[in-house]
Amino acid sequence: MEIIVQNTNLPLSMALSIMKLLGYWAPRHFRGTKKFIINFYIFFSFNFLVGIYVITQTIELFQVWGDISLMTSAAFLLFTNIVLGLKLLNVLIRRETVEAMIDESDAVLRAEDRDEGKYILNSINRETTMLLFSFVFLSAVTVIGWGISAEKRQLPLQAWYPYDKYKSPAFELTYAYQVVAVNLSAAVNVSMDTLVTSCIAQCRCRLKILGLSLKTLCQNAIHTGQWVLTPDQEKIVASRLRRCIAEHQAILSTVVKIQETFSEPLFAQFTVSIFIICVTAYQLVFETKSTLRLIAMLAYLLVMMLQVFLFCYQGNELSEESTNVANAVYTCPWYACSAKLRRLLLLPMTRSVRVARITAGGITTLSLAAFMAIIKASYTFFTVLQQMGDRT
Repeated sequence: MEIIVQNTNLPLSMALSIMKLLGYWAPRHFRGTKKFIINFYIFFSFNFLVGIYVITQTIELFQVWGDISLMTSAAFLLFTNIVLGLKLLNVLIRRETVEAMIDESDAVLRAEDRDEGKYILNSINRETTMLLFSFVFLSAVTVIGWGISAEKRQLPLQAWYPYDKYKSPAFELTYAYQVVAVNLSAAVNVSMDTLVTSCIAQCRCRLKILGLSLKTLCQNAIHTGQWVLTPDQEKIVASRLRRCIAEHQAILSTVVKIQETFSEPLFAQFTVSIFIICVTAYQLVFETKSTLRLIAMLAYLLVMMLQVFLFCYQGNELSEESTNVANAVYTCPWYACSAKLRRLLLLPMTRSVRVARITAGGITTLSLAAFMAIIKASYTFFTVLQQMGDRT
């Protein structure tokens, strides 16, 4: 079984490969014993990465209830794991729809053979790769910092366990479990977010290439200085235009599928991110014992902010590219077309009036304005939490 999942977008290929390695993107053609083994592996992997953490940290949260400092210490990773679990379940349940979207965009982008189109594809690839490496770097600093900054005979993350976690060999085994599980959870979380942002980025790429096709609609079909298309030239241009209209509709349909597939997990992520950014900032204020721990918490704060920014940035750029389709139509030599062809040109222009948007739960549109609103809301909750801590 090949581990590497091939895709025109490198970050998406890496994300799917990691998910496949951990069982969340396993081949769907397995039957009988192989299918049972894969399902058992998925069940084990899910509980190892998410289930155990959610249970132990939830109990820990109730045990320290009332102490703001200890509650925030137990809660900031708990809610991250809860949302991670929701995102994993969403992909497992809607695997067929997600795979169809990915395969469709990949097939379209692989078929692009123009130099300008390849340049657009490579530019999107470079952008998403740079953002992914920034995400991975901050995540690595966070989990490594947590692993090496723990005080003597203290676990990196506070959680309840049904045994004395400070005695050997229970302490060493629990320590090793936390380090391994957190590293793998971080890899899966980055992969899940990359899956969504890369799907949006590929739609952006397809819209850019569509704009290129519309701008060059009459390329090699009209001569310099010619003001009116001949009947043969018009047939060529009409054929190209129909393909562009069909591709435009396919892109908009993919955007709708992304919305329907990931809207609820995005809403959960945004809601929890407000709380996590607030809680992590609160932890930073009172972290004075360890410089390594301070760096790790600062990196975690930046990771959570970058996580929200990636969704909002890609959603914002998608909306911008969808409006640029109309501009692309206008830059083609429409004046040389017949009245019938000009009416066809109105189709993509009219459809571009309604901007392609992706929302979180149908409430918040993915945009840079939404990102700033989330940061402001987090700061507001942080000040409230700080006042509550001062009173206690």
